[in-house]
Amino acid sequence: MDQPLARATAGAATPASQPLPPLRPALQFDAQLLLRAQGVRVAFFDVDGVLTDGGLYFSEAGETLKRFHTLDGHGIKLLQKAGITPAVVTGRDAPALRLRLKNLGVVHARFGTEDKRPAAESILAELGLDWAQAAVIGDDWPDLPLMRRCALACAPCHAHIEARAVAHHVTAAAGGAGAAREFCDLLLVASGRYAQLLEAYTA
Repeated sequence: MDQPLARATAGAATPASQPLPPLRPALQFDAQLLLRAQGVRVAFFDVDGVLTDGGLYFSEAGETLKRFHTLDGHGIKLLQKAGITPAVVTGRDAPALRLRLKNLGVVHARFGTEDKRPAAESILAELGLDWAQAAVIGDDWPDLPLMRRCALACAPCHAHIEARAVAHHVTAAAGGAGAAREFCDLLLVASGRYAQLLEAYTA
């Protein structure tokens, strides 16, 4: 009784010696948006509301706890492989955040700063870059000075209306739930490295 099923299953399998066809990327972005992002060399990230859902969780000891998304983390690692430097400028500071950034290999970060423009410009100076080579994803008023000066500005779908109004792209995903990954994917596609990196994972 089991033999026909076994033969059918075996016949449906792909022989190990047969190479898989190249995987064509399913992701697409508007051509004008990609053109705007082509020269980006540094990507600035806000934290609360971008790398997290914006909620603040406090333990009994008063420690701030944050929830991060693995999709976003992998996107940041892919940026580094494509030669785009990830950087963080945030108005808050927390041990959990510093540990997360360390694990992701993010070395350019400014913590506890509400005046984000000078903080971002100090990172640009360290990298020998300017605003025309920068992209930003932010969700609230403190991010506006960066978003208005960079080559590409993005905002999560749940960002404040003023952030969404100045953004060149509003992500389909919310902050802390893949918005940062969408931002990373956009930059990877614009850089011409997305398909190559995808193929390296699927070959």
